Amino acid sequence: MSVRKMCCRGLYWPLADSVFRRVEPMHSHSIEQWTHDHAFLGEKHDENERRTWLVVVLTLVMMVGEIVAGSLFGSMALLADGWHMGTHAAALGIAAFAYRFARRHLGNAHFTFGTGKFGDLAAFSSAIILGLIAVEIAYESVLRLFTPVPIVYGEAIAVAALGLCVNLASAWLLRGSHDHHHHGHDHGHAHDEHDDHDHHHHRHHDNNLRAAYVHVMADAATSLLAIGALAVAMYSGWVWADPAVGLIGSVVIASWAFGLIKSSGAVLLDVRADEKLERVIRARMEVGEDRVTDLHLWQVGPGHCAVLVSVVSDKPKQPAVYKKRLAGLKGLSHVTVEVETCPH
Repeated sequence: MSVRKMCCRGLYWPLADSVFRRVEPMHSHSIEQWTHDHAFLGEKHDENERRTWLVVVLTLVMMVGEIVAGSLFGSMALLADGWHMGTHAAALGIAAFAYRFARRHLGNAHFTFGTGKFGDLAAFSSAIILGLIAVEIAYESVLRLFTPVPIVYGEAIAVAALGLCVNLASAWLLRGSHDHHHHGHDHGHAHDEHDDHDHHHHRHHDNNLRAAYVHVMADAATSLLAIGALAVAMYSGWVWADPAVGLIGSVVIASWAFGLIKSSGAVLLDVRADEKLERVIRARMEVGEDRVTDLHLWQVGPGHCAVLVSVVSDKPKQPAVYKKRLAGLKGLSHVTVEVETCPH
């Protein structure tokens, strides 16, 4: 009989070689209501996975097309942009595989709090790649400032425009990256109306989708800036305009990468998930003689937080009473309560 499904009915335990003592049964009721899973994926996980795979395919088709066309027609602009698209395709592929891995291993007990953070790990990796792309663009721009190279303006603008169209289509597919991701696995904590928390849910975005979105927008910004700079250089003769704008673009992309590293890294390192939610939890727990002595709140997935809270009281109650006080708090998916009796 499964220990998880049913408590012990009664058994004999050996006290000596030939003496046995009967252990009294606890009870024979199901303990299913006290158990739960650790499915802490974002509300739109499956939809976001499909969108990301579509963008990966679109980017790969664009990359192969540019490389083939550049090789056939001897266009360095097409070849360069094709290989550049390959870098973004790799980063987007990381995001897509992260979704797939998290979904396939959702019930794997080896992951203590589920696979909800795998997307943040992928986002952190993608942010590092994005930072390297920014460094590469800055390096190429500095080289071209000091050693200008001849540019076939018409061809370069056409390539940048084509890349911009693909990036805008990809951005449309990933448009949900700034949606609020709430959850549906609250293990007994029904949702109620706490609108004062809604503006804090930006901290619980799907960082994996955000990373894919930032890669697409970074490429779109690069294409848009390139079109403007090339047009200025073509009509004014200012050949330095293109590399100068490239430097500006690299700074913008680097700032996006830094922001993504900061947000995804915070989740990976279990940084305090929501200070306002912590204050609400503390206020709900400290009723009468009950006092909170320790409180840890961290994110375990997009839109999912876990809390570990210790309470001391002159007249302690059952943990279920304290858990009930936190019922209805949005974003709170896993609650652990420790209760101590005040010695005085």
